[in-house]
Amino acid sequence: MTDPVTPETLPAWALGPFSRPDRVLEDRPPVTFDCPVSKVRIAWAAKDAFNPGAVVHDGRVCLLVRAEDDVGRYAGTSRIGLATSADGRHFELEPEPVLSPGDDRWQAWEWPGGCEDPRVAQSPDGGYVCAYTAFDGKVGCLFVATSNDLRRWTKHGPAFAGTPYVRLPTKAGSILTELEAGRLVAARVDGRYWMYWGEGVIYAATSDDLIRWTPVEIDAAPDRYLTWAPDAEARTGSWTIDRVPGTLGLHPIATPRRRRFDSLLTEPGPPAVLTEAGIVLIYNGANHYEAGEPGTPPFAYQPGQMLLDAADPRAVIARMRAPFLRIDPAEARGQVGNVCFAQGLVAFKGAWWLYVGLSDSRLGVSTAPIRS
Repeated sequence: MTDPVTPETLPAWALGPFSRPDRVLEDRPPVTFDCPVSKVRIAWAAKDAFNPGAVVHDGRVCLLVRAEDDVGRYAGTSRIGLATSADGRHFELEPEPVLSPGDDRWQAWEWPGGCEDPRVAQSPDGGYVCAYTAFDGKVGCLFVATSNDLRRWTKHGPAFAGTPYVRLPTKAGSILTELEAGRLVAARVDGRYWMYWGEGVIYAATSDDLIRWTPVEIDAAPDRYLTWAPDAEARTGSWTIDRVPGTLGLHPIATPRRRRFDSLLTEPGPPAVLTEAGIVLIYNGANHYEAGEPGTPPFAYQPGQMLLDAADPRAVIARMRAPFLRIDPAEARGQVGNVCFAQGLVAFKGAWWLYVGLSDSRLGVSTAPIRS
């Protein structure tokens, strides 16, 4: 295991240093609601609550919390509830979920698995956009919903509707934001909004309206500029230049690294932040069971940070060698053990507040000063 990140070793461009996470929303009430799909009353947060998105609204920190019930085929259909706090630590969970499978056109996409892992960002017009995973029990699909008050949401369906990627497994939408008058607001680069997404490999997508997204592609064909033609070489003794039609594929932004904490997979965390140094993306890395970081449990999730070029949001220009938060042994047990999963980030009372999921069972918060 590499040495932990300290204030002295934290890169100048990175956010932090962050404190050790403290638990939040431990004593949540036994909330119930009438499920429109199953037609029965469900204790929708009875099992676990974790992996929250976060924004500041009306002076309060608002968490979109993924919570699970304890019934059904998966013993845990996921729904997204709203919890609010005046101080960032003591939260009140509202009685009914705000995003959940319903009697609507998206039911086949969201049932019986549910609505998972929300990331939320404020739009320039003051509204909110949530990127979440619709899980039908087999395949997860990145969905988008919008709201003006965080309670009433309009579902817009698949983020990549109208593209060849709409039916592929997709998740984890981190929309690029910037700090504006003390709040994080969705930012444009070259006139477009940007989002990082993916599990395993991190990819990117762009949008004109924060609702419909187009994955960033690259010409993946080999030899796309020079093609060796043996017949021509036999005749002339030279290569020929031949521009061949390319094969477009997803443009990889960041991939796993052997012998590091992110050796198995990389996955975007909370909304990325546009800073003077560039784009800072907090992401989650999982450790490989054979080629991973020595001393770290196999499949352990821990958050790291990378810096991307503000002039080209596809280009990684720096990446931390080690996670900036390590798994606390006291939090290692849970539905999925050894997970510290960063997903919600806000600027609040002059500090960064990072909200994390702990072993897919609990919620935590870690804070850091906002450095000028």
